Amino acid sequence: MSEPDWVQHAIWWHVYPLGFTGAYPDPGPGDHDLRRLIPWLDHVQRLGTNGVLLGPVFASDTHGYDTTDHLRIDPRLGDDAAFDDLVAAARERGLRIVLDGVFNHVGPDHPRLLAARADPGGPDAALFRHDDDGEIAVFEGHPGLHQLDHSRPEVRDHVVEVLCHWLDRGADGWRLDAAYTVPDEFWAEVLPRVRGRHPGAWFLGEVIHGEHDEIVAATTIDSLTQYELWKAIWSSLNDGNPHELAWALGRHDRFVAGGTVPQTFVGNHDVTRLATRLDDRRHLPLAVAVLCTVAGTPSVYAGDEFALTGLKEEREGGDDAVRPAFPADPGTLPDGADPDGLALHQELIGLRRRHPWLHAARTEVVEATDDRLVYLSRGDGDALRVTLDYGAGSWDVQPA
Repeated sequence: MSEPDWVQHAIWWHVYPLGFTGAYPDPGPGDHDLRRLIPWLDHVQRLGTNGVLLGPVFASDTHGYDTTDHLRIDPRLGDDAAFDDLVAAARERGLRIVLDGVFNHVGPDHPRLLAARADPGGPDAALFRHDDDGEIAVFEGHPGLHQLDHSRPEVRDHVVEVLCHWLDRGADGWRLDAAYTVPDEFWAEVLPRVRGRHPGAWFLGEVIHGEHDEIVAATTIDSLTQYELWKAIWSSLNDGNPHELAWALGRHDRFVAGGTVPQTFVGNHDVTRLATRLDDRRHLPLAVAVLCTVAGTPSVYAGDEFALTGLKEEREGGDDAVRPAFPADPGTLPDGADPDGLALHQELIGLRRRHPWLHAARTEVVEATDDRLVYLSRGDGDALRVTLDYGAGSWDVQPA
């Protein structure tokens, strides 16, 4: 297990800044810069989380994943001073910061891309992948996302520079967007170079599926997004099928046994919110109970602690409903907030923090019936027995 020691205690509050501050897609009047997050850091503490996993904050054309300058804060979110103020405010509260880096592709107005188009035979053109027809390749069919050529030394050097630049400025780690489509050998070369300068940095790779232990071994990425467990949690509850979750927990346990602790979640900026996804809202506490009682580095997507709703749709602007603007004052709850959801999260996150060994716990399913799942989580000589009653919509955690 290569991750830094501090990660054992990390529980993230995950936020998409461009949406949260109201900077995108339709900026209204007022200030949208990163300092608007500072008052919410007290909420992060009250929730029980101890770090902020930021979505994209770098210069881009639209949603943040079409980067135009990795070394500049998006002007819609302020500037370097705004970033520095946010980091300083987090440090004052003992909170860590992780940034979201898009290194698979760049946006259509990236200066090197514009230069490559202006001179297809020039040096900038060599920084990008090309299709068989000679056109610069795009990511998963998105015309505004142009893929870098990760075999090029210049690309590797640039990514090392970017990662270190923001770690130097106070970040604690990086989420590596679309890590699954970048060659393993790219990360295997880049990340050790960065760790040589920042040995305490943590790297989270976005993957959709696959063998976590094998991917970590090949890339040296510390942790990977656990989409398989995410899907099994809500699908199992909707279908009334504890056996599906039991199977996924067994696979999850195998990853942990292989020496890698995944990043766990029941919601993020790319998926329909849990309160919308679940057919029966009584099951929401069961999903959060799983998140907080199995191995992983958990994250709570901003607003899920209030049981906010939001449907992701496969269309232009289809992410907007799960990335809404939040009030500037955390004393004002977001529209549709459920205070009971906040109390539930505080209770279960508190339990998680009292048992830090859960980070790398081994999980054993001891009972799976048509409407009930019981599992044991063990570590450091301690154990918890977790009971999920699908029919009653209830959960229970007891020492074992």
